[in-house]
Amino acid sequence: MKGEDLRFIDIHLAGFLAERSGFKGEERKRFCELVELLSSALESGHSCLRLDDSDKMFVMESHLVSEGTDTPLVVQGDRLYLQRYYSYESKLAGNLLMLAAEHHHWPQLEVLLDEYFGRSSSGEDYQREAARLAMQRSLCLISGGPGTGKTTTVVRILALMLELFGKQTRIGLAAPTGKAAMRLQESITASLPYLPVGKDIAKDIPRDAMTLHRLLGVIRNTPRFMHNHDNPLPLDVLVIDEASMVDLAMMSKVVDALKPGARLILLGDKDQLASVESGAVLADCIRGLPENTIELRKSYRFETGIGTVAKAINRGDGTRCFDLLHGDEFDNISFLQEPLRDFVGSRYKNYMECVRSYPATTLDEIFSSFGEFQVLCGTRHGARGLNAINNAVEGYLKTSGYYCLPGDWYPGRPVMVTRNDYNLGLFNGDIGICLSDPENDTLNIWFDLGNGAYRYCPPYRLPASETVFAMTIHKSQGSEFRDVLVVLPETDNRVLNRQLVYTAVTRARERLWLKADERVLVDSLCRDYERSSGLMEMLQGKAVLGRELSIT
Repeated sequence: MKGEDLRFIDIHLAGFLAERSGFKGEERKRFCELVELLSSALESGHSCLRLDDSDKMFVMESHLVSEGTDTPLVVQGDRLYLQRYYSYESKLAGNLLMLAAEHHHWPQLEVLLDEYFGRSSSGEDYQREAARLAMQRSLCLISGGPGTGKTTTVVRILALMLELFGKQTRIGLAAPTGKAAMRLQESITASLPYLPVGKDIAKDIPRDAMTLHRLLGVIRNTPRFMHNHDNPLPLDVLVIDEASMVDLAMMSKVVDALKPGARLILLGDKDQLASVESGAVLADCIRGLPENTIELRKSYRFETGIGTVAKAINRGDGTRCFDLLHGDEFDNISFLQEPLRDFVGSRYKNYMECVRSYPATTLDEIFSSFGEFQVLCGTRHGARGLNAINNAVEGYLKTSGYYCLPGDWYPGRPVMVTRNDYNLGLFNGDIGICLSDPENDTLNIWFDLGNGAYRYCPPYRLPASETVFAMTIHKSQGSEFRDVLVVLPETDNRVLNRQLVYTAVTRARERLWLKADERVLVDSLCRDYERSSGLMEMLQGKAVLGRELSIT
């Protein structure tokens, strides 16, 4: 580990523990370096650090290390954990295994499946099979790429549950971010008119989704929530969308807050990026609990170029991607040949015209116009990085005659919140648009709350935020845009990998451009990012759970 890769907290946490480790001299230095690596690994999204036999035997000599949960550091198998992350992982595994073991039998299920999904003799009606699994198991994991019908499937599952369990069934809908929750609401509302049941069932299907933080109930200035094992959620069924974005700590707390007998449905795309924080929970659960998993494989939206490119990315076939984007087989995918600054700047002209006409144009029209196009960057820095592109767009708009003050507030500046503010109800990932108040000539940032509702706050009250004419691919998770330009750096970078490129490409609904050199693209797709975690092995019974969570 290079010194420049270590953070202040990595160095000082390691030093603090090393001083109390019981080691002296070179052994203390060795112990300190291992803890530095562990702390740095957590920052990179791993829940633990892999040890070789020699390092494992060495750290076990310290009284700070055990195979249980009573010490600051825990060793399980060949993995070294901070105690907190081992507790999260083992508690989550124990609770998921109990959920996964619960089976249910419904004599009338096949008749209802025929009613909701029709009869199928091909064996490839994945949506029907997902519904059967959800009805027969208390834990159901549904994975599928964009356009495979995850939301359509879950709406029919919820209708089935209301019909079989009764209309008093309490159902919760949640997602990791406000944007993802809003998309879930919109998708469910859009699916209801096509539900093949009477209005008496459809009207009882919940429409409102919330963030996981709001679901659990934030206790300010603490990592704890109002709902937990001792005060469980008052829900019979919980559906979590975009589950690939949920980190280890949050998923552990959510599952622990389910009441006995509750059901859990996780929706997501196993091929997407994992959560920004530690863990790769959805992917680990899918690998560890195959009997509770169904993958939707038929795309109803991406049978054209975007879907074909996405499949090539998942195969790691960079050459095929390059050929598809350079060829004329599909007219909705291509490499960007125009100068980056001019192309991106011109794409935002219609949006800025909508802003200029406000309030003659409505908030709906302005937000819709902004959502028509988005630049997604693989990196923040460099000529093709986030910062350079945002600066270039602002410069282009200024020279094109729009009132634009780069680095300051101006009508039309789109921003993304980067830090939660529970007082304002604004959360990391929320997107707002700065608009001029025609009555008093002041600026306010407006946020779309979904279902036609908006709220605003003045710039001086806004939590930490950044301009998002371009955003990082990581920040785009849970979002969707009509047209997308994906920009990769001019040279290879270790942050680029197959999951990152796949996530970027599948944010586009209709049109995709890629700005990348062939070598960078090919190298990126050869890099498959795996996170160190013990969750899958715990779910498979190949690792020991914490004492208090052992399942008999």
